[in-house]
Amino acid sequence: MRESQAKKKGRAAMVTQALSEAYPNAKCSLHYKTPYELLIATILSAQCTDHRVNQVTPSLFKKYSTLEDFAYCDVTKLAKDIHSCGYHNQKARSIQGASLKIVEENDGQIPDKMEALVKLPGVGRKTANCVLGEIYHVPSMVIDTHMVRIMNLLKFTATKDAKKIEFDLMELFDEKDWVKLTHMVIDHGRAVCIARRPKCQDCVISHFCPSVGIKI
Repeated sequence: MRESQAKKKGRAAMVTQALSEAYPNAKCSLHYKTPYELLIATILSAQCTDHRVNQVTPSLFKKYSTLEDFAYCDVTKLAKDIHSCGYHNQKARSIQGASLKIVEENDGQIPDKMEALVKLPGVGRKTANCVLGEIYHVPSMVIDTHMVRIMNLLKFTATKDAKKIEFDLMELFDEKDWVKLTHMVIDHGRAVCIARRPKCQDCVISHFCPSVGIKI
């Protein structure tokens, strides 16, 4: 029997409540002190773990201590400095290009609108939503691999397309919960709903999950 949108919304609210109780301190796992550091760390996190990024950024942000340092750097040297994050040449060009655009076209200020953020080199909706939510407290939803997998398991969406998932979930979850939802789901995905070996018996949202016990 097809679940109505109203019932899905009710189930989404219960999932949010359960996750809030289980992960009250959930927050962005990337380490940063300034808006531009978050932007750069998020660019580095593409196809790379946050843990690895956090290992690289302390020395990186010490060497390049301002946005201008990234904007006018030797991109070849920057690529070497971020080599362990993968796709280092592409990411170095993106970081330098985004930094240059911000310094020269936006007075050194990180844009606070989706439309402007996604025009920066290396910045897609995922990175833009992270910056909007973390820095500007704009209701936004970051769709990472944990969100894709777990929201499909919960049958809150039926696609792997991140943008479509984002809009599907925005229809179901309360706007005030959007930013923290991602962090809670990431924590849950790392600790319990692990890819290919989910611990359904330990899951605080198993009662609301249609996929309990299904091997994935």
